[in-house]
Amino acid sequence: MVYFIATIYFDDKKDKRNYLEYLNAVKPIVEKYHGKYITRSEKITALSSVWRPDRVIVIEFEKREQLERCFGSEEYRQIAFLRESSVDSRAIIVE
Repeated sequence: MVYFIATIYFDDKKDKRNYLEYLNAVKPIVEKYHGKYITRSEKITALSSVWRPDRVIVIEFEKREQLERCFGSEEYRQIAFLRESSVDSRAIIVE
């Protein structure tokens, strides 16, 4: 198994509408490439003052190839700007 873990940080100066549109559009793309959402939540209890994301997403894929095809797909590239223009996000891959 391979896990895609993303942390999201909201910026009050940016409009969240693009991010909400992104959320609706990304789920079917992830599922098309056999990704399974483990969690997508804003209910976070920070245990450190230096790491305080506003949202955390964990997606499980059976193979890294599926993850790479998903986030490298044309469908994903067409919506990535919605996230990039509305939130600060950081992601890692864990195998």
